[in-house]
Amino acid sequence: MKSKELSVDLRNRIVSRHKFGEGYRKISAALKVPMSTVASIICKWKKFETTRTLPRAGWLSKLSDLGRRALVREVTKNPMVTLSELQRPSVEREEPSRRTTISAEIHQSGLYGRVARRKPLLSKRHMAARLVFAKRHLKDSHTMRNKILWSDETKIELFGVNARRHIWRKPGTAHHQANTIPTMKHGGGSIMLWGCFSAAGTGRLGKMNAAKYRDILDKNLLQSAKDLRLGRRFTFQQDNDPKHTVKIMKEWLHNNSVTVLEWPSQSPDLNPIEHLWRDLKMAVHQRLPSNLTELERICKEEWQRIPKSRCEKLVASLPRRLMAVLAQKGASTKY
Repeated sequence: MKSKELSVDLRNRIVSRHKFGEGYRKISAALKVPMSTVASIICKWKKFETTRTLPRAGWLSKLSDLGRRALVREVTKNPMVTLSELQRPSVEREEPSRRTTISAEIHQSGLYGRVARRKPLLSKRHMAARLVFAKRHLKDSHTMRNKILWSDETKIELFGVNARRHIWRKPGTAHHQANTIPTMKHGGGSIMLWGCFSAAGTGRLGKMNAAKYRDILDKNLLQSAKDLRLGRRFTFQQDNDPKHTVKIMKEWLHNNSVTVLEWPSQSPDLNPIEHLWRDLKMAVHQRLPSNLTELERICKEEWQRIPKSRCEKLVASLPRRLMAVLAQKGASTKY
């Protein structure tokens, strides 16, 4: 299968490392590029003094230099523009081009079509609060981070979108019953879970149902802190869901001497428990539960199986998350 070309930026990094005396093998390992590709790019640079793609044999592009610049400018300004929308200006310039031609020209500039990530909508107020939080906690000690009890809620569907399974089958048998995974309308039902964890491991997992949030904390919060040996001076993290901030909840936390971490709204990327939810859902759906009772049992089993090392690694990622927020000036990060 034909592989995609490396971006111009990556080719330039390869040449730059070569100029500083790094060998092909070291460059290959550092940039995760095959050594043969590294050698080819450096050889081309020595011969033509460029890393850009040279003209190939074949039909000349109908796009002028002006048209190419206009394409790149439009895609840079509006990343969600479609190829069909990009075709219209080329027709107006009397240089109509195929979608494949337009796509190829955009690729030459290092831009590729990718699925847009879904992120919470952040206002200027949200971003300012995230910056304040990142600056305040970036220098927290290792001991302080390990004293945080992270929490969150999630919904797990019986037959959810994560219920994927690879099978062996013959061509034309995709719809045979033995080769399909049964689904139900609306996911076949779901359960709402509350969970918590710290660097010491996972805490208790509670099913929310119609239970009030205070009942969930009554049964799980203090006992989880005790099980994880966090001591009385632990810090409890929760998001700013309205049910978390009502007067009765504030009174409960105060009466139980629970210190709450001041949390910026719209910041799931700062909460490492989001990665544990993904781990849990993948593990649960691999076991293919058949009803809600079995789903709840399997969730609790798989939650307890999450290793302490995984929890430690996620908590240790907090400084990197905070630095990413600072680098993005409060905007969404890769986490």
